[in-house]
Amino acid sequence: MRVLLAEQAQADYAELLHAAAPQLQLVCSDEQELARQAASCPVWLGQPDLLVPLLRQGHRPQWLQSTWAGITPLLAADLPHDYQLSRAVGIFGQVMAEYVLTYLLTHRRRLLPRLASQVEQRWDNLPPPSLRGMRVLIVGAGDIGCEVARFLAPFGVELRGIARTPRAIEPFTEIRGMDGLAELAGWAEVLINLLPDTPATRDIYDAALFARMAPQALFINAGRGVAVVDEDLLAALHAGLLAGAVLDVCRQEPLPPGHPFWNAPRLLLSGHSSAPTEPAAMIGLFLDNLQRFQAGQGLRGLVGFSRGY
Repeated sequence: MRVLLAEQAQADYAELLHAAAPQLQLVCSDEQELARQAASCPVWLGQPDLLVPLLRQGHRPQWLQSTWAGITPLLAADLPHDYQLSRAVGIFGQVMAEYVLTYLLTHRRRLLPRLASQVEQRWDNLPPPSLRGMRVLIVGAGDIGCEVARFLAPFGVELRGIARTPRAIEPFTEIRGMDGLAELAGWAEVLINLLPDTPATRDIYDAALFARMAPQALFINAGRGVAVVDEDLLAALHAGLLAGAVLDVCRQEPLPPGHPFWNAPRLLLSGHSSAPTEPAAMIGLFLDNLQRFQAGQGLRGLVGFSRGY
C-alpha cells in the first residue's frame, strides 16, 4: 500500500509509520514530487492545507485521512468530493480539556488581577471561589466536547451542552439542540464554544447572544473563529457585558497587527494552540482507519461533504 504523506511534522510521522507499519510504502517529499506521485497513492495522510493543491491539480485519493479535526479547506466547492475523507477524532479530548481547565482556573483564581497587584506591590487577598458548582455550557457536545466534560466533571462543575440534536449523555445534566443556545447562554457562568465551521454555526455569537449572558460570564472560543461576530464581542467587552473572553481561534489567522483584539479589555489570545495534533496519537488513529478501509468497514471520523463535518 502506497501512502502519500503531507505534513509539516513529516519526519516524525514517517518515523512512527516506519516503526509501526513497515509494510507501507511512504511517499513524502516536496510539493512537486508529491504531485508526481499522487496518482499512484490510493491513500493520503496529512494536513488539509498541504493537500488542497494536489486536489486542485486533478489528483484525488480513494481515501484521505486528515490530521486536523477541522477539514474546511477540503470542503471548497471547486474541489472534488468523490472520495472518502475522514477527520481526526478521538485524539484531542485530553489536550482540549487541559486548555479549558487552564483558563477556568486562571479566571476563577483571578490569576491576572493578582499578577497586576504584584506589579503594583499591592496585597491582594480576595478569596477565590471554587470550581465546584460553576455552571459550564459546552456548545458542541460531540467527540471533543464530551471528553472535555468528562475531565471537568470531577471538579464538581454543573455541565450542560448544546449539540445538533438533544440527547442524554453523562456527565451532562442535559444536552439541548441549537435552539436552546440563547436560553442556556443566560444560565452559564462559562460558555465554551467547540463547534465546527459549518453554514449553521457561523456568526452565532452576536450582540443578541452576548446580551443574554451574565456580566460575570467567561466566553471561551476554541472552535472556529467564524462563529463569532468580532465587532459584537468587542462591543460586549467594552460595555462590561462579559467578565472576559479567551480566543484560541480568529477569523484571520495569524491575527494581523493593529487588529482590535490585541488591545481589547479582558481578552486573552492563545494563537490556535489549544489542541495540537500529537503525531503518535494520530498514527494510532490512521492505522486503525487503514484496517477499516482495507476491510471495507466504516471509518472513524468519516466526513459527510454535504453537512460539512
